[in-house]
Amino acid sequence: MRCEPRGRQVSGDSSAGVDRAAEIAAGLSEVRTRIDRACAAADRPAGSVQLIVVTKTFPASDVRILHDLGCSEVAENKDQEARAKAAELADTAPALRWHMIGQVQRNKARSVAAWADVVESVDRLPLAEALSAGAVAANRSIEILLQVSLDPGEAAGRGGVRPADVPDLAARVAALPGLALRGVMGVAPFPGDPDAAFGLLESVGRRLETVAPGADRISAGMSGDLEHAIRHGATHVRIGGAILGKRAAVG
Repeated sequence: MRCEPRGRQVSGDSSAGVDRAAEIAAGLSEVRTRIDRACAAADRPAGSVQLIVVTKTFPASDVRILHDLGCSEVAENKDQEARAKAAELADTAPALRWHMIGQVQRNKARSVAAWADVVESVDRLPLAEALSAGAVAANRSIEILLQVSLDPGEAAGRGGVRPADVPDLAARVAALPGLALRGVMGVAPFPGDPDAAFGLLESVGRRLETVAPGADRISAGMSGDLEHAIRHGATHVRIGGAILGKRAAVG
């Protein structure tokens, strides 16, 4: 699946807006080429990898440009920032889907459940239960990915359930109302071997699929390692800087 223009002019009448749209379009083109080449190298069909554009710290105007260029999936990591953007861009629904990829505190789960279409960072049952309650209260269904820890040994990382604990958590999450279990997500540790990390994630994801039919997504790979992720079965890649450029500092 690809980002394709929606057949209308990109938002923004000023020269600055046009220049920004051109920058983003160029970044999209370069990333699409990388994805296509990685799929070919891995003997995978063209279009088998979905692009999620990571828009955290970038303005809603950039997200609208992405929508106008045909992108359907964007990702955020902070509830307050994402909630404001989703509200500002409510007219883009349901064509534009919002992913939460950051760690979610349990007391923020109800708020996240009001705007997120997909939460990729579920790694514990109490969080899943809180998201379920929020989804039911909002009369929504939220797609869930289990974040798997890919850090070696007992190293502290970015969060995530241990690979051995995925089946038990998956069974419990799948039983919760308002949630739809769709697969796994992981972040390769840096420094480290991305092939080893993504190979582990692929193995966990394939095992999950055998016990939870339909939970076939593997969200893995960012700007610096997407080729490694695609080699190991990623169905979704999360790309920010390679498309949108350097992020502004957040104070």
